[in-house]
Amino acid sequence: MQYRRLGKSNLKVSALCLGSMMFGDQTDFEESGRIVASAREHGVNFIDTADVYTKGKSEEIVGKLLRGQRHQWVLASKLGNPMGDAPNESHYSRSWIYRETDNILRRLDTDYLDILYMHRDFQGENLEEAVQSLGDLIRAGKIRGFGVSNFRGWRIAEIVRLCEKNGVPLPLVCQPYYNLLNRQPEVEILPACASYGLGVVPYSPIARGVLTGKYQPGQKPAEGTRAGRGDKRMMETEFREESLVIAQTLQKHCEARGVKLGQFATAWVLANSAVSSVIAGPRTLAQMEDYYDAVDLKISAEEEALVDELVTPGHASTHGYNDPNYPLFGRLAKG
Repeated sequence: MQYRRLGKSNLKVSALCLGSMMFGDQTDFEESGRIVASAREHGVNFIDTADVYTKGKSEEIVGKLLRGQRHQWVLASKLGNPMGDAPNESHYSRSWIYRETDNILRRLDTDYLDILYMHRDFQGENLEEAVQSLGDLIRAGKIRGFGVSNFRGWRIAEIVRLCEKNGVPLPLVCQPYYNLLNRQPEVEILPACASYGLGVVPYSPIARGVLTGKYQPGQKPAEGTRAGRGDKRMMETEFREESLVIAQTLQKHCEARGVKLGQFATAWVLANSAVSSVIAGPRTLAQMEDYYDAVDLKISAEEEALVDELVTPGHASTHGYNDPNYPLFGRLAKG
């Protein structure tokens, strides 16, 4: 396993971060335990969860599995997405940040988090209140640092400004959606992180399964797969004919090289000098085991050029590729 500094911080994390989004949902406790044990055996020291993952069940499972080895792990969780229907059970009010952090710590059965992420960027949110609250949690010892997830570049800059204004340590890390089918973070997000010293830990390096090559253009996805289940978010983003064609082109290249496409796609993300670690989000132990060889896989200059030819740097695989969960606000028409 490789270990890298998380941005400009002194914290060292494994090149693979174990994402536990499936724990308690598609992955039961026993399989989750096998995945965590395998990750630890292979040198993974970084694990990621969130309060909203199966409404806290993922955190509870992670907490149980890390008992007796908590200090061997860099533990990250997230808040911000709704945990209930009440008006103050989401977003970034001081009240909710304090209350939900305590809930997260209780579910994880720990006294502190190494990283607490703001899970998404809400339009119109008072970020200064959030930054001040996160600073208080750092001073109280409940979190060691904080990060941002799904924030745009200019909002990262705004977070940094507010930290400096309020005497709060700068965010340690940014977690964007970044893979070779969606290169839009290369325009503003990754340069902002590099400029301000944030580590970058992308999620979904295999584009929610599209970059495994298992989906064929023009064919109905197999039952039991994420696309076969009709996953709403996947069907609105990754599952596009153009992306499936690109995946099959790369699949042929990987077969000739003797590697798996998912490993190639993960290695491609890790080959970006701005990236500290990449999140592997397995549903099964076999899926987790597929990630390990990606760490030492080298991407050649010719392969970089091949990817650039298929997906233009700074762009997505096809026009209109925008996640509906993160709408654009660059044009607000007058009423």
